[in-house]
Amino acid sequence: MRLKAIGDWLYLRAENVLAAMLAVMFFAFLLQIFFRYVLNWPTGWTNELSAILWIWIVLWGAAFVLTEQEEMRFDLIYASARPRPRSAMFLAFAAALVVLYAVSLPAVVDYVTFMRVQKTAYMHLRFDWVFSIYVVFVVAVIVRYIWVSWQVLRGSAPDEFDPAKASSGV
Repeated sequence: MRLKAIGDWLYLRAENVLAAMLAVMFFAFLLQIFFRYVLNWPTGWTNELSAILWIWIVLWGAAFVLTEQEEMRFDLIYASARPRPRSAMFLAFAAALVVLYAVSLPAVVDYVTFMRVQKTAYMHLRFDWVFSIYVVFVVAVIVRYIWVSWQVLRGSAPDEFDPAKASSGV
């Protein structure tokens, strides 16, 4: 039970980080509009910050905030399958995903560390810091799918899609 409480607390903090990044991106966007149309002073750093935060928001959210049920999928066949075949399909997909991401991880880390030689145009942030979220994302996805696969192997079949329970996540 203690481990679940820690996990819930970490999940809420990941949501807080995501919300903070979204707020900063929104205020940078408003600032960009104000500088450009009120002061007639175009700025590049607000656009750069928004683009960087968009990358971070998408990958951070996918790594730490989205649940399995909230991920978008084309699952026409998967959703209509019975629990046992659905488990087999999930395990095959998860194995492929884990293998592909694990095989690509050294090259991803190599590329991200190589990018330390370049900086962004306006804010002069090193690109290895900008792109480091992708390494975090890949590791989080590998860990998540290993964990969910373990749960499926222990007998917990992936949830069957119920259109009556579909929601926007709220």
